[in-house]
Amino acid sequence: MDSKITVTATINADVKKVWDYYTNPAHITEWNFADPSWQCPVASNDMRAGGKYSARMEAKDGSFGFDFEAIYDEIIEGEKFTYTIPDGRQVTVVFTEKDSQTDVAVTFDAEEQNSIEMQKGGWQAILNNFKKYTETN
Repeated sequence: MDSKITVTATINADVKKVWDYYTNPAHITEWNFADPSWQCPVASNDMRAGGKYSARMEAKDGSFGFDFEAIYDEIIEGEKFTYTIPDGRQVTVVFTEKDSQTDVAVTFDAEEQNSIEMQKGGWQAILNNFKKYTETN
């Protein structure tokens, strides 16, 4: 678990909107999937240190699904947050506003079941979906 992976995107929106769309369950359900054949029908987010994040991710045809859960370690409103998922891996999300854009960087501990490339590709696809949703809504 010493490998860290980072995915990034520059969102054409101010940091206030980007933070809201990234953390508000009403928005999370609209973008939190890597492929259009998937969906995120339910999400909850208790955004405080010790609070729980939960999102259901599943194939639209019902063939597969899983719950992604985490406990927040640190939150700096509008700037960054860190959480730990049940297997002990950590994720940090950093928001950096530049002019009328916001850079989002997600860094996470790699897991051992899937290749680094597959993990990076999946997380990047979700972040790209977030970018598209945020810029068009």
